[in-house]
Amino acid sequence: MPSSAWMSWEAGVDLAGGTVDGLPMPNAMVHVARLVHTPVGSAPSGMIFWQPDPKGAPVVAGFVCPDRKIGAYYGPNLFKGTPFESAPVLEAKITITPSLPGSASSRVEVAGHVFEVTLSDLGAGEIIHRPAGSPMPFAQQGVEARAGKAVLKVDGKEVAVKIPAVGMSGGPGAVWAPCGIYAR
Repeated sequence: MPSSAWMSWEAGVDLAGGTVDGLPMPNAMVHVARLVHTPVGSAPSGMIFWQPDPKGAPVVAGFVCPDRKIGAYYGPNLFKGTPFESAPVLEAKITITPSLPGSASSRVEVAGHVFEVTLSDLGAGEIIHRPAGSPMPFAQQGVEARAGKAVLKVDGKEVAVKIPAVGMSGGPGAVWAPCGIYAR
């Protein structure tokens, strides 16, 4: 398959869920990695979407990265045709702490807020391959370990999040992804 855009990562901590039942899209999402490689450079990166009031505007939403050039790559190249295509880039400090076996955590400082995710009771690593369009517009490959438990803290306060069995990416709603690639 020819590829015009790609990114790969190592040490990914991903959580996407809802704070209330019946939402069409998660209102709490933290997808970050210790190091993301792109054609324009490498840096800790990811995306945050935090909309504590599902009927209100998001408090924080966008691609997070300490390097704006790298953060600006994701939307028009990988997420073209999705609601994230024109998401802003937010300068962030990202820290990932794997404590294998069994747990991993992330801390993202962005836009005056701190987002902390702790994944535990990790399952076995599974090799994944999701073709483009299932459901994202890019192909996905990598290794994922489903989290049996996920905790989200925003500004030091734990937030109750319902994690779906299958998240927006087509995989688990809370997952440790030690390595992977998106390409389209």
